[in-house]
Amino acid sequence: MQRKFHHVVVGSAVALVSAVVLVSPALASSGGGGLPWESPLQQIQQSITGPVAGFIALAAVAIAGGMLIFGGELNDFARRLCYIALVGGVLLGATQIVGLFGATGATIGSIEHELRHHTMELAQFSPRKGEGAHA
Repeated sequence: MQRKFHHVVVGSAVALVSAVVLVSPALASSGGGGLPWESPLQQIQQSITGPVAGFIALAAVAIAGGMLIFGGELNDFARRLCYIALVGGVLLGATQIVGLFGATGATIGSIEHELRHHTMELAQFSPRKGEGAHA
């Protein structure tokens, strides 16, 4: 029993030392590019944020709203499905709804250009002071 335990300990020690010695670190290595599922996910994202999403959202809101209004006696499960379709349609159409209000983006940095332009205009009309003011 003692001998078997000794073999297990020595074998584990040899395996640990060889793993530490033989494994070389991958210093400053690159990530290797994109993952295989990024391209299909980007296509899905473009599909659900483009014009297709507007049509799906409009149809989902119209059908779910019609079911809730004219559905009569819907059981609880059907009513919840209608609410899920309604909320899904609103969420898919959220980008188009925000675009209707004119919130399409921001311009950053144009104010600096305007301030520089006005400062140069003011410098042309200001009176000169000090040495060399006779020019």
